[in-house]
Amino acid sequence: MDVESSAAQEVSVDWRGRPCAPGRHGGMRAAVFVLGIQAFEIMAIAAVGNNLITYVFGEMHFPLSEAANVVTNFVGTIFLLSLIGGFLSDSYLGCFWTMLTFGFVELSGFILLSVQAHLPQLKPPPCNMASMDGSCEQAKGFKSSIFFVALYLVALGSGCLKPNMIAHGADQFSGGADNAKRLSTYFNSAYFSFCLGELIALTALVWVQTHSGMDVGFGISAAAMAAGLVSLVSGAAFYRNKPPQGSIFTPIARVFVAAFNKRKEICPSSPANAGVCEPARLAGNFRHGNKFRFLDKACIRDAAQQGASNTKPESPWRLCTVAEVQQAKTLLAVTPIFACTIVFNTVLAQLQTFSVQQGSAMDTAIFGGSFRIPPASLQAIPYAMLLVLVPAYELLLVPFMKRLTGTRSGITPLQRIGVGLCTVAFSMVSAATVERRRRDLAASGMQMSVLWIAPQFLVFGVSEMFTAVGLIEFFYKQACAGMQSFLTALTYCSYASGFYLSSVLVTTVNRVTAKHGGAGWLGDNDLNKDRLDLFYWMLAVLSVINFFCYLLCAKWYNSGVDGSDAASAQIAAEGNGKEIS
Repeated sequence: MDVESSAAQEVSVDWRGRPCAPGRHGGMRAAVFVLGIQAFEIMAIAAVGNNLITYVFGEMHFPLSEAANVVTNFVGTIFLLSLIGGFLSDSYLGCFWTMLTFGFVELSGFILLSVQAHLPQLKPPPCNMASMDGSCEQAKGFKSSIFFVALYLVALGSGCLKPNMIAHGADQFSGGADNAKRLSTYFNSAYFSFCLGELIALTALVWVQTHSGMDVGFGISAAAMAAGLVSLVSGAAFYRNKPPQGSIFTPIARVFVAAFNKRKEICPSSPANAGVCEPARLAGNFRHGNKFRFLDKACIRDAAQQGASNTKPESPWRLCTVAEVQQAKTLLAVTPIFACTIVFNTVLAQLQTFSVQQGSAMDTAIFGGSFRIPPASLQAIPYAMLLVLVPAYELLLVPFMKRLTGTRSGITPLQRIGVGLCTVAFSMVSAATVERRRRDLAASGMQMSVLWIAPQFLVFGVSEMFTAVGLIEFFYKQACAGMQSFLTALTYCSYASGFYLSSVLVTTVNRVTAKHGGAGWLGDNDLNKDRLDLFYWMLAVLSVINFFCYLLCAKWYNSGVDGSDAASAQIAAEGNGKEIS
C-alpha cells in the first residue's frame, strides 16, 4: 500500500477529545480559520523578513554582505526550526496547541523588535551607510543582543507554526473519498492565502515601514500576528484534531538498530515469499518495497523464535513491525527529492536580499516621478500575479489535466515540482542580464528604471507556485500515520537549507574571487563595484544542473514495487483508481 492511504485512516477527535462527527467537524468550514492564521502570520513575517536587510544595513549599520547573511540566516533558522515544530506536534502537543503556544512566542518577538526600533538608545546613532567614509557605528553589545533576541524569538515562533498550519488545515480533509479529492484544492487555497498575505505585507506594510518608520511597521506585524491567533482560536470547536502518536523518531531508530543487529541474516529475495519474515508484513504494493532492502532484516525473527510458542517475545529493538519499516523507508526515499529543492530556495534568498539592494540602486520613480516604489515592494509583483494564476490553475488547468492524465489532481506533485525547478533558472538569467545592463548605465551616470527587475520576480513567482505547493502536497501525501507535521516540515527545512547555502555561497564566492587582491564579487557595499551579475549567472547554471539531478531522483522514487519505472507504476495506479505522486 502507499503510505498516503494510512494517513486517512487515523482517528480524529474534537477539542474535547471525543471522536469527530463528519457533519460537524472538519472540511473547508474548519480549514478557513487555519487559512486565516496562515494569511495573518505570513503577512507579519513577510513584512519583517523581506525588508529586514534595509533595517540591518541602514539602521543597525552592518556591512552589506553581513546584512545579507543576517537575513538569510534568520530566514533559514525559521525554516530549520519547523522540524522542531513538526516533531513536537506529531509526538506530544498536537497541531492546535503547538500553533497556539508558539504563536505567542512569535508575537513577543515582534513586540520586542518594535520597541527596539522605536527607542534611539537601543540603536546606533543615525548614519548614511552609502557615504563609504567608515564613520558609521555598527550595532554591538547590548544593542546587538536585543536585536538578535527579538529576531530569533520571531524565528522560533514562526518556524514552529509553519508546518502545523499546513498539516492542521490538511487534517480537516482526512477520511472519505470526497475529502481526498478536495485535499489538492486545499493546498492551492493555502498557497492563495500565502500569496494574499505576502501581497499585503510587501505593499501596504512595507510602505508603512518606509514612510512611518520600522518601529510602526514592526508594530503592525505584531497586530497582524495577534489577529491570526484570534482566527486560530475562533475555529477550535470545528477542528478535526489528530492526537499525538508519541516520539516519531523512536520507531525509526528501532528499525535501524534491529537491521544492524541482524545484518548477517539472509533476507528473502522476494517480499511475497518472505519465509522467515512474517509474510503479511512485507507483502503488498508498498512503493518502496524493493528499495533499502537491508532494512527488511528488521522484520526477520531469530532462529530460536521459529516454531516456538513459549519463548519470550523479541525486543522491539530487535524485531520491528512492517509499519515501522515502511516509515523508515519512506523517510529515506523522500530525502533525494528534498535535496533537489535546496538550490531552488537559494534563488529565493537572492530575491529577498541582493535583488532588494539591486532595486535600491535603480530609479524607483514611476508615473512621471509622482510615486516611488519601495524596492522591497517589488517582491509583491509575483504574488499579485499569483492571486490570478492560482485560481486559474485550479479552475482551468486542473480539469484539463484531469481529462488528459486521469489523475485526481491533474498533474502529480512530483510533476508539479519538476515544472518549477525547470523554470527557476530563467529567473536568474533575467536577473543577471538586467544587472549587467544596470551596471553599464551606472558607469555612464544613468539610472535604469526599477521596473526592469520585475521579470525576475515574475518568473520566480510562477516557479514557486508549482514547486512550493507540489512539495507540500507530496510530503503530506507520503506521510505515515503520526508523521504529517514532521514531513510537511521538511518543506520548510528545504527553505532553511537553501538560505544557509546562500550564506555559504556568498562567503565562499567572496573569498575565492578576492584571492588576487580585489574585494570579491560581493565584497563591496556598492553594487556598482560588485559583480552581482556573475553571481546570478552562477546560480542559473546551478539551477540547470539541479533540474537534471531532480529528473533522475524522481524517476527513481516513482519506480514501482517490482522495480519497474514510473510509467508502469502509473498504469497500475490508474487501474486501481489510485494516484501516483
